[in-house]
Amino acid sequence: MNFFSDVAENVYMFKNAIHWDDIINLYYPEFPTADGFKTKEEVVQYLTDLVDATGNWTGEVLAPRARELDDVGAGEVKDGNTYPSAPLSATYKDAKELSLFGMSAEPQYGGMGVPVSTQMISFTQMNRACIASATQLGFFSSMADMVERFCDEEDRARLIPMVVQGDISGSMCLTEPGAGSDVGSLKTSAVKQADGTYLLNGSKIFITNGGGGFGFVLARIKDAPTGLNGISLFLAEQNLNGKQNFKIVKSEHKMGLHGSFTCEVLYENTVAKLVGKEHQGFRYMLHLMNEARIGVGLQCLGGIEACVGYAREYAQTRSQFGKVIADLPLMKRNLQDWETERDAFRALMFDTLSYFDIYQKLDLKKRHGHALTEKEEHLFKKASKWTRRRTPLVKFYGSETFTLLSQRAIQALGGYGFMHEYDAERYHRDSFAPLLYEGTSQIQALMAMKDLMKVIMRSPAKYFQSLVVGHPFGNLFNTSHLTVKEFQSTQYEFKKNLISLIIKSLKPEVDYTDPNEVKKFFDARNWLAEENFDKLMIHAETICHGLSYLEVLRVLSKHASRDNTRTELFNRYKQLVTPRFQAIYSDWRERT
Repeated sequence: MNFFSDVAENVYMFKNAIHWDDIINLYYPEFPTADGFKTKEEVVQYLTDLVDATGNWTGEVLAPRARELDDVGAGEVKDGNTYPSAPLSATYKDAKELSLFGMSAEPQYGGMGVPVSTQMISFTQMNRACIASATQLGFFSSMADMVERFCDEEDRARLIPMVVQGDISGSMCLTEPGAGSDVGSLKTSAVKQADGTYLLNGSKIFITNGGGGFGFVLARIKDAPTGLNGISLFLAEQNLNGKQNFKIVKSEHKMGLHGSFTCEVLYENTVAKLVGKEHQGFRYMLHLMNEARIGVGLQCLGGIEACVGYAREYAQTRSQFGKVIADLPLMKRNLQDWETERDAFRALMFDTLSYFDIYQKLDLKKRHGHALTEKEEHLFKKASKWTRRRTPLVKFYGSETFTLLSQRAIQALGGYGFMHEYDAERYHRDSFAPLLYEGTSQIQALMAMKDLMKVIMRSPAKYFQSLVVGHPFGNLFNTSHLTVKEFQSTQYEFKKNLISLIIKSLKPEVDYTDPNEVKKFFDARNWLAEENFDKLMIHAETICHGLSYLEVLRVLSKHASRDNTRTELFNRYKQLVTPRFQAIYSDWRERT
């Protein structure tokens, strides 16, 4: 099976949902190009051919290899290094021959220079085939991007071609035994040497692909400020001047993702280079973390495609009660609901990926000292806004939905779903990793709520005024497409209930008979008192769910307003989430 051309929804989304006009203008500003493209249509066809080729490899080669990799594992740790197993080595070899490692890297470093969105859609296909393999493969392109974005030209010219050729890859090294979500409490130290390098001492745990060849390591320089403001970022290469520079102590035995390395890394006077400026490390690493969170959303999309497709295939071949179970009323409804959620989430991911691609391209241009044009600056601000807004939502919604639907796939298979010889149990085991890495669902929910509160508190009047849009009375004079009006009406109900929740949670206790006390009511600082904000925090997950459903409806209404054939998906998804909204509002009323 081809994971691109055999999936009509993927083909449609790739050709119609990606913001090609803006993206192609950034990547191919002049026609004819040095690559021989004469029109934008030729570029889109070229990119379509690329994802069709990777779709064929992932469907025909990578997916059949997944079960063997799950059984055999990623490989072994020996003498402080990782050694990939036979199936993982075979995947590396295939990826190198297909030039997958350098799809989005700049041509001057040996890459293909195609839009990030193309490379990440190929990444989605890999995750449908085998999440463990995709996890390992993803740390080639993402590390090449980090080197290109934050390292000096000497490191870029030396390391990126090695990554593109598949000779090395890397890792992001944050987590320590006593510093997980609380990154600011890390203990790994960095001491500056006379030659300008630093010596790192400490350890990191749960590091995906820790033995890939190099790592971006968060550490604290002596006498640096406490917390996040005192963290710096370092580039540490595993082999330096012919000697081992840091050791892989072990690879964890995990519930899922058996085919990926999850390592403990030990630094003992490890020589490293400072990346950027001192004490700015978390800011740099946050860029990679946000990229990774978008990647997790795509990873979950691939996983959802895999488990829902597997359940559908089984249901269409398994007969019970005189007919295939796909035709039994309840199973028929369930499959339709799962596929609706899958297709709706796909639409959200493709739209988000477009903004992320634009943001990445222009951010790289700025970091390399090039001024943006007025049009590019406008694009950059818009892309930054939507990338920031969507990042915690796609990570949260995608990972929660993947785990839920992989459970449903097991149930669709009945007893067979519990058996190792069927892929459904592997999908479910693997689905728990995206819930945890790159920030748990709870961390994403808190981030989304924090960003929302910043918007509201920055301009409360503006937020309250936005309720006018979507008000039932205002919709009488709204000439927008029906799906847009329905989205605005749903958004109105959400904002109305959210404002009620915020007022109940944050309203300061005052004596309204005392004029001095009444003044406290109008002081924003009193609304953000810690004890009041704690009341709101308990609703972070339900708020995040609601925001996620709204963003999906926003995208689906936009698609339907351009193409009436997309209206059905909007209607099916709205029908699916309407009871969820009502449950959220009920929770807000009852638990505040």
